[in-house]
Amino acid sequence: MMNALDTTLLLLGAAVLGVVAFRMMQLPPMLGYLVVGILIGPHGFGWAQESSATHQLAEFGVVFLMFSIGLEFSLPKLLSMRRAVFGLGMAQVITTIAVTMLCALVAAYSLPRQFQISWQAAFALGGALAMSSTAIVSKMLTERLELESPHGRQIISVLLFQDLAVVPLLILVPALASGADNLVETLAWASGKAALVLFLLFFLGQKLVRGWLSIVVKRRSQELFMLNLLLITLGAAWLTERAGLSLALGAFVAGMLISETEYKHQVEEDIKSFRDVLLGLFFITIGMLLNVRLVLEHGWLMLLLLTGPVLLKFGLITALSRAFGGSTSVALRTGLGLAQAGEFGFVLLNQAGGLKLVDPLLLQLILASMVLSMLISPLILAKSDAIVLKLSANEWMMQSLALTQIAARSMSTKKHVIIAGFGRSGQSLARLLSEENIDYQALDLDPDRIREAQLAGANVSYGDAGRRESLLAAGINRAAALVITYTNTASALKILHFVHELNPGLPVIVRSHDDTDLDQLRAAGATEVVPELMEGSLMLASHALVLLGVPLRRVVHKVQAARDKRYESLRGFFHGASDEGPESMQVRLHTVALTERAKAVGKTLASLHLDALGVDVTTLRRGKQRLEQQDDIVLQEADIIVVRGTAESVARAEQRLLK
Repeated sequence: MMNALDTTLLLLGAAVLGVVAFRMMQLPPMLGYLVVGILIGPHGFGWAQESSATHQLAEFGVVFLMFSIGLEFSLPKLLSMRRAVFGLGMAQVITTIAVTMLCALVAAYSLPRQFQISWQAAFALGGALAMSSTAIVSKMLTERLELESPHGRQIISVLLFQDLAVVPLLILVPALASGADNLVETLAWASGKAALVLFLLFFLGQKLVRGWLSIVVKRRSQELFMLNLLLITLGAAWLTERAGLSLALGAFVAGMLISETEYKHQVEEDIKSFRDVLLGLFFITIGMLLNVRLVLEHGWLMLLLLTGPVLLKFGLITALSRAFGGSTSVALRTGLGLAQAGEFGFVLLNQAGGLKLVDPLLLQLILASMVLSMLISPLILAKSDAIVLKLSANEWMMQSLALTQIAARSMSTKKHVIIAGFGRSGQSLARLLSEENIDYQALDLDPDRIREAQLAGANVSYGDAGRRESLLAAGINRAAALVITYTNTASALKILHFVHELNPGLPVIVRSHDDTDLDQLRAAGATEVVPELMEGSLMLASHALVLLGVPLRRVVHKVQAARDKRYESLRGFFHGASDEGPESMQVRLHTVALTERAKAVGKTLASLHLDALGVDVTTLRRGKQRLEQQDDIVLQEADIIVVRGTAESVARAEQRLLK
């Protein structure tokens, strides 16, 4: 009998090996989790057994995933998507249930011996089939940076409505099975509770969250900030569950509330570790549900139960997406993204089994087919671009034309500069390059801008610099440099990944808003990172120095020295009450005045080992004199020490200096 520690170590070890193996094969790591679950589960080698504790822990992975997705949305954005949520989403659920009931009843009529399905059972199966995997699809969209794409917004809208639809379905199925008379009252009561909780979360929660997080951040404690983040996420999930809604929906709402605050970016980074680890455990538990023996024994039937529902959902959702105004390529991608089964489908299926609506063997076969559909889903999503190109002549023509135009413009050039983004910064760079007779190839996604710029003679083409094919067409193998002119860290990281793969030695210059992501971009392979705020500060200071009579040569030397040291001397600043935002958790300056009883009095800087705390001393003042920072200087009462580091490390340094 395995204890909790044995099970945890087994799951962690298997997960590590599975993810490493699938990464080496360049397959989605999610697939590794699912295969690991199949192998170690009760239907595989039997090393791990399902338990309610494991399932509850795994469900938290979906909770944190939905929370991080909620961070990408806001209430105004959700309201702008209401047509997709309550239009396309509702149409998808109702149509899928209706078509499934029709197919089940036709099968029961045509093959009465093999299929004995009542209309109540067909309704329950339709509800289960209508669900799609929030965890798998959302994670894949996040990894592929497609949450904000047209098909990404449609997919998320449908998934949100599916989460909402689970509640009435869970009430309707047992009520229809028992012929309950108070069905309308039950649904009305459940809807009222849900509406009240969502109202409280949206309209009261926002003010409470913003005010409370402001108080927490002022305490300058990373641990306290993290504890409150967990409390808000799980608290909102608990509230929606009490109201009969899903945990995931509450977490999504909590993410939306925080997305309206200035703490969004810091929260997004802090939540990643929890989300990814627990989500991996969730996928392992899904893999453990697959009964391989049953699949092998009923091979042809399993193939029918797998391909039939997947193709049916794909066709229905694609048609509905087109009906709601989506282009062919968007509709196809939406259909591919939602064709698989979902986590809540298992809940509805288990409920149908408990009510004896479906034959146990058929129930197990459907369950296995749903797991298989989730297993192949990452592969389908990973190949979605290629599938859409094959199915849509219009998409193929559009992309081929765009790539051909890029290749035609860059074919005869070499040692040129690829400019990612042709906005104001990109156009300024292009003018300066032209004045120096340096060739360039710009990529942009704004048709109007491209048309006007091309008429003016600019060498710019329609293309996404974040796509491997666009970079190849732009001649990345022959280029002298690549410049990313827009401030989008996620997109920049994606481009850097492709540059590392296609031309590792190519210099890449990246524009960023400030120094928040400077280290991350440098680690990803950026040759130079140009933070706008830093450069603005340098230009402002240089003009002021020149006007004050400082020789131009000395000013230029100072500016160049700051750049050569990667803006190190400019990083961090003294924070005030108005600066409590994402930067409050980043690098800052802090002044410490040594009192008579301060611990540091009589000691040297070297003996305090402040660098071990993650801070460095930028200034040491004694009276009006600024002292050189030598390790053997003995600190005295009333000395002023300026330290630089994160809020947490600065607080620890202050404690070491004073107490």
